Amino acid sequence: MSYAKVNGIELFYERTGAGDPVLFLHGFGTSGRVWGAQVGDLAADHEVITVDWRGAGRSDHPATGNTIAGNVADTLALITELGLNRPVLVGSSMGATFALEAALAAPELVGGVVSVNGPGYWPGQGMTELIDQLIGNLVSDRAGTLAGWVPSWFGPVAGPELVDWTVRQTLDSGVFIDALLLEAAGYDPRAEMAGLAVPAVFVHGLLDSEIPLAVSETLASLAPRGSVQPIEGAGHLPHQELPREFNLVLRAALERIAAEQGVLATAAR
Repeated sequence: MSYAKVNGIELFYERTGAGDPVLFLHGFGTSGRVWGAQVGDLAADHEVITVDWRGAGRSDHPATGNTIAGNVADTLALITELGLNRPVLVGSSMGATFALEAALAAPELVGGVVSVNGPGYWPGQGMTELIDQLIGNLVSDRAGTLAGWVPSWFGPVAGPELVDWTVRQTLDSGVFIDALLLEAAGYDPRAEMAGLAVPAVFVHGLLDSEIPLAVSETLASLAPRGSVQPIEGAGHLPHQELPREFNLVLRAALERIAAEQGVLATAAR
């Protein structure tokens, strides 16, 4: 078991494989365990790092710093602490927000971004009522609220075991991460996307009932080196629902980012 001390807390991480580094950032309330199918596939030719972000999984659950900025700072500090050479950040849902903001803040530390069903600006446009209800309901009945909400994250191919496991992980995370839901309702990265200096691929499960495809399409269109890759038959968490199909898409995304990096390097000479 490995822990890195960053910004006054300990983050749990796992590191395996060798090659170009890929750092995975999970979604709300879960952990680095959700990337198991991707770790097994990529470790043959990549250095693969998964992390439990603050307040989640096996990392510390502090009462402070549970903000987008706080998690971005943790991510950048972890990159430096582990000596990673401009990893590609692969973020799911809330983790995609952290990945994009990390790349915007420190492109010299980040090689590219793969956003997986990132919420972008949608919570502030299409989820405000839901978020208001969630905040109150999580306080009054956390277990019942998550049991009712988490199934909507998945498309039809996800079995009950996957849903139940996700609920358990989210229950095990700290209550302080709920502040991120409230912050998400006021978050809108569209004005910043023109300044995204690294390649970005926006992967999106087409059966996502939480975040519409148009969000990924919009952000990709605003990013100078953005592209969209839909996944048929998947909901909000395609890497867990359809891991084989997702892994093919992920490898193609990593190849695209590597090619874009080569173009940027040539232009800079």
